[in-house]
Amino acid sequence: MGSCVSTPANLGHFISKRSSHNVRKPLPSPDQNDSVVQTPRALQIASVIKEPTGHDIHEKYTFGKELGRGEFGITYQCFDIKTGEKYACKTISKSKLKSEIDVEDVRREVEIMRHLPKHPNIVSFREAYEDIDAVHLVMELCEGGELFDRIVSKGHYSERAAAMVTKTILEIVKVCHDHGVIHRDLKPENFLFADASESSQLKAIDFGLSIFFEPGQRFREIVGSPYYMAPEILRRNYGPEVDVWSTGVILYILLCGVPPFWAGKLHHHHHQNATLVFLSKCLKTVSLEFM
Repeated sequence: MGSCVSTPANLGHFISKRSSHNVRKPLPSPDQNDSVVQTPRALQIASVIKEPTGHDIHEKYTFGKELGRGEFGITYQCFDIKTGEKYACKTISKSKLKSEIDVEDVRREVEIMRHLPKHPNIVSFREAYEDIDAVHLVMELCEGGELFDRIVSKGHYSERAAAMVTKTILEIVKVCHDHGVIHRDLKPENFLFADASESSQLKAIDFGLSIFFEPGQRFREIVGSPYYMAPEILRRNYGPEVDVWSTGVILYILLCGVPPFWAGKLHHHHHQNATLVFLSKCLKTVSLEFM
């Protein structure tokens, strides 16, 4: 990916994986102020996904080590019993799905992964199982770690390396948009490398907040990760352009090793009303040719 130079204040100093959690604010009801968030009601879940491959994933796969965990589920390494091939299995506990919104997110994630074409920079979806306790999504195994971790370990990327990564992300965005999908949660944690090599392919993962769209359609739900959220999302009037904003934030982080904006309590006000002030002076060192 090119040579990189370390910097004392890197991405990990500003963003922890705990602080980069997703935000979701559903649409207010007609009698509510737009800033008031409804608490989704709990529900009994019968079935989550449409047309699962089967109901007993253990008939086909054995599970190995844990690879990571998120708000709703845990990702494990798994093995095809017949072939021995390695995959990743994202197991989503139904007990973690507290609302109809949560259930619809998982259902739509499966539909989107089935819908998107095979692409070298999008993690390949294999199949989905559902049993009484959980939904299991089997997909391509990426063993090279997150883009987030590489930025932290390197400090920041060279212009050439940053351009290569950004070109890949924009290609992914184009594929998604050409197929009527807005990702809505592009961030370094949602890109994995296929292997540990410097030349490894980068792959987009986690379509849990993604949504289908039609040309000209606008959305109002606030969703995403604060550091990477476009102003249009906060104004509750957005379309596919929000993925391009998030890509720009990632590019800034690749070059500087720090995010361009704070994501604290004043985040919403900052984005919507204030003059943009970048955290880092590193852009002064970026060549005019790159800019």
